[in-house]
Order: sequence, then C-alpha cells, then structure tokens
Amino acid sequence: MLVRSLADVEDTEDDIKSENWRSKRVILAKEGVGFSVHETTLYEGTESYFWYANHIEAVFITHGEGEIEDLATGEVHQLAPGTLYLLNDHDKHKVRVRKEIRCVCVFNPPVTGREVHDENGVYPLITEDA
Repeated sequence: MLVRSLADVEDTEDDIKSENWRSKRVILAKEGVGFSVHETTLYEGTESYFWYANHIEAVFITHGEGEIEDLATGEVHQLAPGTLYLLNDHDKHKVRVRKEIRCVCVFNPPVTGREVHDENGVYPLITEDA
C-alpha cells in the first residue's frame, strides 16, 4: 500500500511549476501501476494550449471555473467543480481559466515526471521500468 499526501511532493522534483499552472505529481510511472495521478492548479486569467499526442488524460475539476475548447470542432464546454473531461482521442485543446482551477489529472500511459511540453504542447512518451 502506498499513502502519499500533496505535502509530500510540494517543492520537490515532482512539483512542476510553470507560468500558467502547477502540477503536483503524486503517483508516477515508477510506481508501476499503469497510470499517473497529479493535482494541478491552473492560474486565474490564463489560457493554456495542450495536446497529449502520446497520452490519454482524464481531468476532474474540484475547484474553480473556466472552459475547455476542442480545437478540432470549436466546441466549448464549461468547467466547474464536479466536471470531468476525458481527452480520449488525443484532443488538441485550450483551457481558459476564469477563477483558479484545481483538478485531479490521471494519465495513461503514466508520466515519469521528466516530461516537458514541447512547442506543440505535447509530452514526449518516456517510459520507465518500475
């Protein structure tokens, strides 16, 4: 059994900070469970472009307000506590934040924690033996 809190990862190498967001990676590929779990904060007033070409991501909003735009269709969905979105088709998307959003993100395949978004918003596929 693994028990880990957000405080355990704060200000460690598993706490990734950018201009628009902060991601605390609680479960990573090294745990060998087939997915990773992150608590992510998206800062108020920001707009972020993402495209997970190599991963499937599920995002559950726990706090805040904003919207997500599917860039293939132009469809816009509102984000609020209790909303989940699943990027099941490697969807290119933008997230616009009205009130700071906190969310729980699950990635498959799991991230290692060493990924960095490239110029296209993509995480490279990095594997790690558990």
